[in-house]
Amino acid sequence: MRRVDDVLSRLRRLAGDRPLPLALLDLDAVDRNARAIAARARRANKTLRIATKSLRVVGLARHLLATAPDVCRGLLAFTAREALSLHGEGFDDLLVAYPSVVPADLAALADLAERGATAAIVVDDPRHVQALSAAARGRGVTLHAVVDVDMSYRAAAGRVHLGVERSPVRDAAQAVALAARVADAPGLSLDGFMGYEAQIAGLGDASPFAPALNLPKRAIRAISRPFVRRLRAEIVERARARGLAWRLFNGGGSGSLDSSCDDPSLTEVTAGSGFVDSHLFDHFSNISFEPALFFALAVARAPRPGVVTCAGGGYVASGAAGPDRLPLPWAPRGLRLLPMEGAGEVQTPVAGDAARALAPGDPVFFRHAKAGELAERFERYAVARGDVVVDEWPTYRGQGWCLL
Repeated sequence: MRRVDDVLSRLRRLAGDRPLPLALLDLDAVDRNARAIAARARRANKTLRIATKSLRVVGLARHLLATAPDVCRGLLAFTAREALSLHGEGFDDLLVAYPSVVPADLAALADLAERGATAAIVVDDPRHVQALSAAARGRGVTLHAVVDVDMSYRAAAGRVHLGVERSPVRDAAQAVALAARVADAPGLSLDGFMGYEAQIAGLGDASPFAPALNLPKRAIRAISRPFVRRLRAEIVERARARGLAWRLFNGGGSGSLDSSCDDPSLTEVTAGSGFVDSHLFDHFSNISFEPALFFALAVARAPRPGVVTCAGGGYVASGAAGPDRLPLPWAPRGLRLLPMEGAGEVQTPVAGDAARALAPGDPVFFRHAKAGELAERFERYAVARGDVVVDEWPTYRGQGWCLL
């Protein structure tokens, strides 16, 4: 989407007289992103799992599952307690993407099993397996586990590590050995494998914030793709030789849909951020989504010509601290944050020629750096179709949910 004056006019019409700050979801843009993502998975004969961490809005998750029921298979949840809450809202086929031995999480998984839910949690450590097995035996249920394999690129006898610090399971032999341990553990069932390639899916390689790093980032992504594909293929080969059976092999993310959809080892791919296109996803050379989620702040004062100060707005994203984690002024076009202030808890100044036309009370629209984290700041999203707000959807915060 180009940043043109009619974007501002439309956003202002949608904001209307609603109290600011305001979170605004453009459902038309969501649908266009969803159709493109689903079509990519469909062409590759993959099912699509929706990452709820990048949404944190039940209404949006329900809407996305309904957009392509032939492709969308279920949800990738952050925690077991989130999965239990989602099942209470009518969702099923839930994969918990992060391991836990916290008693409340183990109890939530057992509750899901007692309800007859299709649910699984990732494991990457024998201690995870032991805790799950004990919880299953204690409740007289069967719990399902997925082995999470680290897909970071490694070379030079492990001295080179390109990727996130994720799973200690780093090769096919370890993955299959742990999978066999799951299959043999009392009360457990092996559901499959996860191989998320964070250094491909989450590494923007066309960033204006650190342009000198774009070429190295492209190199990391390029050398990682064949490495990841070989590792997944070896896991499949060794697991079959071991006589193991599984129903899913999950991988991918919004930033790596092209390569993950083309990987024959995967049965399903995951997407989340691409549906709403938080601004970090503007900076990938291989993808193009449409911004669909905004927040509006009210101009509170004009300290000098060409600068206005908005109330609130310190919605800084998680991850390594840097300017890319700050909200992006989106409309009016041409505004920028001030480097000495950034986005503040109580005030966010913005500068640019467009600021001269802004008066106290006017809205300034921003985009968050990460898709799901905006939901931690708002109790509901105003949902727009065309030039009309047609609904309000509560966020997890609005429903009283907490991811952790």
